[in-house]
Amino acid sequence: MTDYTSLNSTERMEFIRRSLNRRHASEKRLRFYGVAAICFALGFLVVLLTTVVTNGYTALQQTEVAVELAIPVEELLDENGDIDMKKSADFNWNGLVKKAFRGYFPEVKGMMDKRMLGDLISANAGFELREELEKIGRIDTPDRLYWIKASDDVDMLMKGRMDRTIPENQRRLNDRQIAWVDDLVANENLRLVFNRAFFTKADSREPESAGILGAVVGSALALIVTVVLALPLAVMAAIYLEYFAKPGRLTDFIEVNVNNLAAVPSIVFGLLGLAVFLGFFGMPRSAPLVGGMVLALMTLPTIIIATRASIRAVPPSIRDAALGVGASPMQAAIDHVLPLAAPGILTGTIIGLAQALGETAPLIMIGMVAFIVDVPTSVTSPATALPVQIFIWSDSAERAFYERSSLAIVCLLMFLIIMNLAAVILRRKLQKKW
Repeated sequence: MTDYTSLNSTERMEFIRRSLNRRHASEKRLRFYGVAAICFALGFLVVLLTTVVTNGYTALQQTEVAVELAIPVEELLDENGDIDMKKSADFNWNGLVKKAFRGYFPEVKGMMDKRMLGDLISANAGFELREELEKIGRIDTPDRLYWIKASDDVDMLMKGRMDRTIPENQRRLNDRQIAWVDDLVANENLRLVFNRAFFTKADSREPESAGILGAVVGSALALIVTVVLALPLAVMAAIYLEYFAKPGRLTDFIEVNVNNLAAVPSIVFGLLGLAVFLGFFGMPRSAPLVGGMVLALMTLPTIIIATRASIRAVPPSIRDAALGVGASPMQAAIDHVLPLAAPGILTGTIIGLAQALGETAPLIMIGMVAFIVDVPTSVTSPATALPVQIFIWSDSAERAFYERSSLAIVCLLMFLIIMNLAAVILRRKLQKKW
């Protein structure tokens, strides 16, 4: 190592110049590594989003088949001309739809051929037609053209997601079925339309009828329960720990455990909910109420930490001034400190809720992985959540479910982006500079 004191002025200048060059080179390398790391992360993000969007955007469309139906109104209407619900429930709607559809191919005679032909339309076509007519309540035009959903295999073929060139035994549709589909396309009896059912229906065994509304409502109900339980408890706990807890082993123990609980895997909270809420208290399985309580336990440490940080950011002089004019310690905390800490508290709460929105493991543990075909109407109704719905669909064998799970991921990412953006906007809008 060179002794700086033994150098003359020229050598000292050269030594300083070399030291500065090394320091500048080190700073450039550090800057390059930082930019490279950010670009690397952004590259992975772009690949992820591109893959998800590419796999899911086609789920925004659904294939429909035109069918000319002659509805036997004498078997369905009551004496007032309205649809009789009992008669409608007993009527064979699927048989009516399949019989009308087979009219396009009168040459199809064999039982197996008729079954293959019937596989081209949705298994729920008759049920959905019945639902549509029952909503109207009347049948003004018995004979008219109806557009019904095609099966998921035809839908995949129409969207180019089924390779016609591979061997027949490796395809969901055989050559004869593909020829029938081509005839329907040539006669303009097949079309691609916007898939409204994806946003207005709950889950279904048939991909073409499955939607995310039930899962979205279930997630919303669970988050409402989460914020109602977690926010007040977190604020009260943070105020107590900051202003009222006496220093000592007990307070240190509480603070250490609050910080540790923020890092506990989410599935542990699911096991806790399974043992306590379901096993001990006997609460309903697969209910947003239980899901919200489990998520509240999971997000509680995060909100406590954010609230304490927000309270500490408020200048102590504000609390001292309130105490100086006669306010009690509780009044000083609630009426003076807490309103000024609200932006940080709201930001921490929204970030905690965004984390809870994307959780799957704890909800699976309490049974919210159930197959739910109805949109939940209360916090005690059977329900699932959007991340769990994505898990269920991605585990299905049908290609159409994979397509819908990708689109559901895009929707979930949009919700998370909106929540995080709301946190940033609220913080900038409400934050005060001291």
